[in-house]
Amino acid sequence: MPSALPAQLTLDELAQRTAPLPDVEVHGLDMGWYIVRLHQDNAVSVLTDQHGETQRFTGTQWISRALAPLGFTHGILTWADAADEMIGSDVAPISAQQRLAHGVRVAFNSTNR
Repeated sequence: MPSALPAQLTLDELAQRTAPLPDVEVHGLDMGWYIVRLHQDNAVSVLTDQHGETQRFTGTQWISRALAPLGFTHGILTWADAADEMIGSDVAPISAQQRLAHGVRVAFNSTNR
């Protein structure tokens, strides 16, 4: 059994992990950027570059090209909600489980076109 997910993982570190693979959340941000969050056993890890900065992608196809060779077949697409960030908002925070339950499934294609 793999150890718990750390707060951050690089692609190289992710490639070294053994089964079971974590669930993939593809989180859409403003301006067409996407980040990847990995979920396993109530732990959440953000995919980062070699410098510890959150890895940003310009489309889901780039995420697919990065993760499909590691054995990932799909992710759940979620979006940032402006109400999550509003000061004084009475909207309850959304949990990681709720985001995954209500996101949109995205298939990863292992062929590079």
